[in-house]
Amino acid sequence: MAINLSKGQKVDLTKGNPGLKNIMVGLGWDVNAFDSGADFDLDAAAFMLGTNGKCLTDKEFVFYGNLSHPSGAVNHMGDNLTGEGEGDDEQIQVDLSKVPANIEKIAFTVTIYDSETRNQNFGQVSNAFIRLVDEANGAELIRYDLGEDFSIETAVVVGELYRNGAEWKFNAIGSGFQGGLAALCAHYGIEVA
Repeated sequence: MAINLSKGQKVDLTKGNPGLKNIMVGLGWDVNAFDSGADFDLDAAAFMLGTNGKCLTDKEFVFYGNLSHPSGAVNHMGDNLTGEGEGDDEQIQVDLSKVPANIEKIAFTVTIYDSETRNQNFGQVSNAFIRLVDEANGAELIRYDLGEDFSIETAVVVGELYRNGAEWKFNAIGSGFQGGLAALCAHYGIEVA
């Protein structure tokens, strides 16, 4: 039975699920029924952060342009250009046993590709969610539905997996940014060309 979280809520992940190793992080969304003249392309990403809350190198930024971390700990399952259909629109796999010791936290984000040119924002998106699934048995462990809290934002930090001693916890963040992917990269210490 999945735990449904609210914004700001934290929950133990590994303490109640001993032996949990492989997690599938599913992110999904729907676009509201109106036409902005262009497809909505939302992109999920993972930022692997050190103790300072920043990526140590650009390799710790896993997204459609860098699908795998060198450790094999985080793998993006590919870019969905339209968000059509039910269920997860994009998925990121995490192997907790392979996360390097210097990584304290993994932040999961969603951004709107080319939002300025296409005049799009999260006020035009509904039913956005993140869910964590135990890949060993397919059980949904955690689900966080973002609600309709956004208007002009073009990027959202959805949630974070983080270390707490020997355990892993999940925090439902749901905080929006203006400036899309570039703003998030700057926030996490990645230089954007």
